[in-house]
Amino acid sequence: MTEKTVTVEVRGSIAVVTLNRAESANTLNMQMGRDLAAAAIECEANPAVRAVVLTGAGKNFCFGGDLRGMITGGAAIEAYLRELTSHLHMAISHFVRMDAPVVAAVNGTAAGAGVGLVAMSDLAIAAEGAKFSLAYTGVALTPDGSTSFFLPRVVGSKRAAELILTNRVLSAAEALDWGLVNSVVPDAEVVARATEMAERLAAGPTRAFGETKRLLAQSMGALEAHMALESQVIARQAESAEGREGMGAFLEKRKPKFS
Repeated sequence: MTEKTVTVEVRGSIAVVTLNRAESANTLNMQMGRDLAAAAIECEANPAVRAVVLTGAGKNFCFGGDLRGMITGGAAIEAYLRELTSHLHMAISHFVRMDAPVVAAVNGTAAGAGVGLVAMSDLAIAAEGAKFSLAYTGVALTPDGSTSFFLPRVVGSKRAAELILTNRVLSAAEALDWGLVNSVVPDAEVVARATEMAERLAAGPTRAFGETKRLLAQSMGALEAHMALESQVIARQAESAEGREGMGAFLEKRKPKFS
């Protein structure tokens, strides 16, 4: 039996959702997209789950999309990305609108869509050694995973543009200063501290939390329509000569040649 790329462990009223491709820095491939959507639906459907902790197995939170998986899709890369992002975006929509608050426990690096998963969470706790990088334009791609929706709202439009266009890396301390995370804790304590926060939330009025989450989501605009646009644009860009050169150069560990 194939090991799940996303695991859900219910501990009392807390569901710990773990991105489980540690050997690949928890990069998102097609199976992980499907498993993450299934995990979000499972958490939402379980009345016993009153808060969720989202984290990554191993040393890193999530390195974003699995570029090697995209490239091996060959001529079908556009269709591959449309399907992958549809699963990822379904998961995000459920996490954002479910009653249970979602607390991200950010261990190691969050890159690309991994940053989107942090930004979409209701609260985020980062390890001292955590780093954040958008990385998309570094491989000639565009944002997905709700990053272009949430980042401008979380850190401001100018800072979001800086992160996306220059691919600068944010330290945990900078992420705290910019408002991307709520607190920074010692590396070894990040999951425990996120779980403590989730336990406090789980003891609260879950329905009121859910209604508040949906009010906040509604106030920010059409999340699902925006993510549909993200899917279209990244799929089209990946299919382009520029996108293929950017991803190919990254995998071949060389400088890309854009013309």
